[in-house]
Amino acid sequence: MAKDRKKRKEIKRKLLHKYRLVILNENTFEEKISFKLSRLNVFVTGTLFIIVLIGLTTLLIAFTPLREYIPGYSSTRLKRQATELTYKTDSLVTVLNYTNRYLDNVRLVLRGDIENNETNRDSLFEKYKLDPSTVDLTPIREDLLLREEVELEDKYNLFERNVENVGSLLFSPSNGTLSQTFDPKTKHFAVDVVAPKDSPVKSIADGTVLFAEWTSATGYVIIIKHQDALTSVYKHNGSLSKSQGDLVKAGEVIASIGNTGELTTGPHLHFELWKNGKPVNPLNYIDFN
Repeated sequence: MAKDRKKRKEIKRKLLHKYRLVILNENTFEEKISFKLSRLNVFVTGTLFIIVLIGLTTLLIAFTPLREYIPGYSSTRLKRQATELTYKTDSLVTVLNYTNRYLDNVRLVLRGDIENNETNRDSLFEKYKLDPSTVDLTPIREDLLLREEVELEDKYNLFERNVENVGSLLFSPSNGTLSQTFDPKTKHFAVDVVAPKDSPVKSIADGTVLFAEWTSATGYVIIIKHQDALTSVYKHNGSLSKSQGDLVKAGEVIASIGNTGELTTGPHLHFELWKNGKPVNPLNYIDFN
């Protein structure tokens, strides 16, 4: 017991024993600076210095761009680029899916392979039919005021006419005789116009050429996209005067009547008209006479 106590006193004495640190001039041995130190002071001071140094280093690395130079840390620029690339990739995937669906529709147009979904038009309008006896046709005050306002506006418009639907008029693609008309039951989603060989084939409206190439079944084919979700298809042409991506005007010559392709039976134009991705009867939109 006494031995342990003596040992502890010895350790305490060594820790608290005073030392003097003297800095001398080497040439003159003149004392410049002196410090009174003990082992305990040196240990405590060194420990605090190391703790402060570690804290400052941690803060410097954590809150400054210096951390980017340490292996394992990602830079802010790389994170920003990764985020931008993620958004671009997602957008490209969406555009790619849309393009693939659009190309599938174009392939259906070229092959003419589409299901015929017949719909009874009378059943569509049945729920909108009204009994005239149940409708109150007595004009209200607002109606009378509107009539008076319209009459005043049109009173002096002697030369104005409604041209709202002029843009929806379509040109006839070719002058000739119809040999076969639109028949969904036989999957003939077109009209065949018989005309002399090398006669001009014209665009039915303003648009952009989506496809202008040779196919083994239908020869020279050109497909044009128009406004109002309309797409026109011209098959069995003798030659094409437009290329993919060209802008065409209504009535502009885009091809010539021919007899190309394995499915042709003579010089004629196989003309299809599609609206919202579905075939429609061209005779409902174009006067071929």
